[in-house]
Amino acid sequence: MNVQKRNFIIIWIANFLVAGTMTMIMPFLSLYIETFGDHSDAYVQKWSGLIFGATFITALIMSPIWGRIADKYGFKPILLINGFGIALSVFLMGFVNSVETFFLLRLLNGLVTGFIPTSLAFVSANVKKEEAGKMLGTLQMGSVSGTLFGPVLGGLLADAFGFQYTFIITSISVTIAAIIVLVGIKEQRKVKNVRAIHYSRKTILGGMLRHRLMLNVMIVTALIQIGNFSIQPLLSLYVTHLTDADNVAFLAGITFSAAGVGNLLFARRWGKLGDEIGYEKVLSTLLLLSFIFMVPQAFVTELWQLVLCRLLFGIAVGGMIPITTALVRREAPIDIQGEVMGYNTSFRFLGNIIGPMFGGIISGFVGISSVFIFTAMLFLLSFFLLYNLKKKPSQDFEDFLSPEGHEK
Repeated sequence: MNVQKRNFIIIWIANFLVAGTMTMIMPFLSLYIETFGDHSDAYVQKWSGLIFGATFITALIMSPIWGRIADKYGFKPILLINGFGIALSVFLMGFVNSVETFFLLRLLNGLVTGFIPTSLAFVSANVKKEEAGKMLGTLQMGSVSGTLFGPVLGGLLADAFGFQYTFIITSISVTIAAIIVLVGIKEQRKVKNVRAIHYSRKTILGGMLRHRLMLNVMIVTALIQIGNFSIQPLLSLYVTHLTDADNVAFLAGITFSAAGVGNLLFARRWGKLGDEIGYEKVLSTLLLLSFIFMVPQAFVTELWQLVLCRLLFGIAVGGMIPITTALVRREAPIDIQGEVMGYNTSFRFLGNIIGPMFGGIISGFVGISSVFIFTAMLFLLSFFLLYNLKKKPSQDFEDFLSPEGHEK
């Protein structure tokens, strides 16, 4: 087995463990907050959004920094820092007794919440451009497979043993993933050309802002995440409105996992299709499908209806991350791909920050069901942004990296 294939398998397994165990705690974040005291529904909903989004505030700042470090020193050190850092912060979350402390730990968690995005960047940097969509889609299946089982297992553990033990188990599993990377990954360091230009952060960021496709991909990435994350912190509360069952945490986990099933079934297919017919065409199709499948979720009256809609939505949204990553991989020069992907990840995290707060504010004023309508419109807006871009001439990213903007 060659090094590249071995690395891919190890990264796939590590992504499965990290994604699976991290999503174990997602279905009951709002329920966990309720254990801190006797709080109103509005209070819990507000803090659910804030705490869910807190991690992404610091992650937004750190992503380009980790990417720039990866360009210089390699991706493996970043994976290790993120892996062990996530494990420690999640372990401490199991011992908090106030929303303020929980919020601070989620902020700390954001400093190192880059394991899966760094994995995507690592694989992307080591595959051919014409195979990027397929390979990234396959890697996405690893994290989605974990996401599929994580919420259900987390719900079962929470119902059986309580929330604290679920945080501890999550921490142990992420530690195992980091150890697997430490022992198994053999990163082939790039040979640096002594004549290569080392571009400043300002130059790279300026080039991104002037390159129409890259800028639009970043904006669409943020809008996708806003649409995807606006409802997630509230989903368990929405489930309680649709059922009187006692095992709410488990049922919330089932509902979370429904989107993961659709994601798992089609992520690789969407990536491969993007390689064949073009990433822009596939991404536009996925945005339209997401809009179509999101709207009905606002009008369901039974839990099974919500689960079905989440399954269909997962089919569409599952291909978006590998497709947008492949687009960045195609456009960005190889020597600065880590940093450019870091900025793309920052836009994802920006969406993750805005999404929960957006959903929390809307649900507080007009109810949880209305969040689905508002977020569906974001997918439609993203579609029109890409559609309008097709009318513009193509650009070369390197044309926007001026020689005067490099570091000596």
